[in-house]
Amino acid sequence: MHLSFVKKNLLLASLIALSACQSTVADKPAAALSLQALASPDMGAVEAAQWLASDSFWPGAERLQSSEKKGLFVLDGQGATLSQLPGTFASIDHRVGPRGLLVAALDVDRQQAMLVNLANQRWGEPLYLPRPAYKIDGLCLYRDAAHNEFVFLIGEEGIGEQWLVAQNEVPLATPKRVRGMSLPPASEYCQVDDLAERLYVNEENVGLWAYAAHAEADLVREPVGLVQPFGDIGKALAGMAVVPGGVLALDPESNSLHRYQRSSDGWQAQPVLPLGKLNEPEGLSVRAVAGGLELLVRDDDGLQHGQLAWQAQAPEPHAALPILPVQVQTDPVPSLGDAADDPAIWVHPSDPRKSRVLGTDKQGGLLAYDLAGKQLQDLRLGRMNNVDVRAGFDLNGERVDLAVASNRDQNSLQLFAIDRRSGELRNLGKLPTPLKDIYGLCMFKDAAGAIYAIPNDKDGTFLQYRLSADDGRIRGELVRQFKVASQPEGCVADDRNQRLFVGEEDVAVWALDARAEAPTQLEQVIAVGDVVHDDIEGLAIYQGATRDYLVISSQGNDSYVVLDAAAPYAVRGAFRIGLNAQLGIDGASETDGLDVTSANLGGIWSAGMLVVQDGRKRMPEDRQNYKYLPWSAVAEALGLE
Repeated sequence: MHLSFVKKNLLLASLIALSACQSTVADKPAAALSLQALASPDMGAVEAAQWLASDSFWPGAERLQSSEKKGLFVLDGQGATLSQLPGTFASIDHRVGPRGLLVAALDVDRQQAMLVNLANQRWGEPLYLPRPAYKIDGLCLYRDAAHNEFVFLIGEEGIGEQWLVAQNEVPLATPKRVRGMSLPPASEYCQVDDLAERLYVNEENVGLWAYAAHAEADLVREPVGLVQPFGDIGKALAGMAVVPGGVLALDPESNSLHRYQRSSDGWQAQPVLPLGKLNEPEGLSVRAVAGGLELLVRDDDGLQHGQLAWQAQAPEPHAALPILPVQVQTDPVPSLGDAADDPAIWVHPSDPRKSRVLGTDKQGGLLAYDLAGKQLQDLRLGRMNNVDVRAGFDLNGERVDLAVASNRDQNSLQLFAIDRRSGELRNLGKLPTPLKDIYGLCMFKDAAGAIYAIPNDKDGTFLQYRLSADDGRIRGELVRQFKVASQPEGCVADDRNQRLFVGEEDVAVWALDARAEAPTQLEQVIAVGDVVHDDIEGLAIYQGATRDYLVISSQGNDSYVVLDAAAPYAVRGAFRIGLNAQLGIDGASETDGLDVTSANLGGIWSAGMLVVQDGRKRMPEDRQNYKYLPWSAVAEALGLE
């Protein structure tokens, strides 16, 4: 079934379910909120106002406000000005941290987004994003778990963008465009729940949407609230404010406040609260106080404030996974779309700096990269899906290293010789297999030095071939086969301990004896669940001095899980690979294949290197590629030996 058809039907079903649950609560009457005027300095019309999340950057600071005539203001509890930055600003948002106050604002005159830091009671130099080709209607900030700060731009005609703009409240010298976003038309307001990594965007005549905000997230959305008669919204929502477990938004059409709470059953609308006689309320900010929330509402007459005895039920806290920054990325693969898939690390026998990373382009070939990520070779020989390498193959008396890839065009094994001095690859031809839909592949070298290729089929079948070339021709002798119940792909052999690990994507990782003459009894290593999320994709073995580790690509939650590579396969931890703001490299997500080596490759790779496929290339958006991470960062984050 076509994926877009499925998504449309899922969205339709969610809209129907949402309207059913919300219409039952929206009719309950509620008393109007009592709001009072709030004093402000003489700054002309207030364009936007927010309670400050903290006054740590300036004791006594309470509010942030903007004016199209006089700029940005930081105010104390009595409405007195503590600081002012001249300018013509409309929409604003902020984050506070150890390095001060970070403000994002829309400069009306320049039609550009501006970032500025306020620290030690002094404004920094304003930083402007490039002027876009569309009119910016709104903006909002987002801070991820690694304290990278982003700004979302909301534009006309459903245009949106996400930019990396700061780190630890300090604007970057050169902001980086992360991704373009297809957003609803007629949208003007947005807010982000940092902890939930959720972006809220309004849509006139439709309702309120929630998007995944993370820089590596897919562009997916879910409805939060809908217009009447499907929900409780009059025509359109305006300003909104985030609370733990929920969101509040203004309805200028009916002068009311809407509240939505997130639970395991989805979004639940709370009774709508009338706001009394306000004049087009459009701006909203909230802060927690004893007994509930204090509201800050901006309408055409100024600012109003009042208290609301309500709090959303906060979600259960969960331990965040460590986020490790990328250090190197490769050049993009040549093919468009879902193309990069599986890497393999070849270690130069005498000069580690000349080591190579091989990567498949499953739309057309095999690529070779150096340790700086530069593409060195592109062998266009068919749809290569997975690749692996082993050293010391006897090619009719010539000692070479061997790379083998699964070629989906011919359901064959594609073989390459690697020159042990230069690292240059040359094609050795292909070996046919009886597989109907060849998919994954790994290699194994036994204690006697024999080298095997182990491809698998989407139906779960694994074949094990002993490779030889005594007379100058590559031969593959089928020595055994086995099967898992559903689709596999990733597999890896632990040569030192003669073990083979195979991944059944939606079920588990299994282990068995890798030797050709051994029985094929499967032993469960780890099942899909709370630690590993399906799909199980790439598998790799890190062979340390005292302990070996199995590394798994847990594609379902964009993480990487590390286990002991020996029974009882204790879980050592999991981590994510995030962006590197200083180097301007995006993180890794939706990872298919990966590989790891413990070899000392020099420099930051002295303890080895992890290479992963990146399924979503961003900052800038481009064709897929591969990301490098020093193993020392993994070992430090997870406390490995």
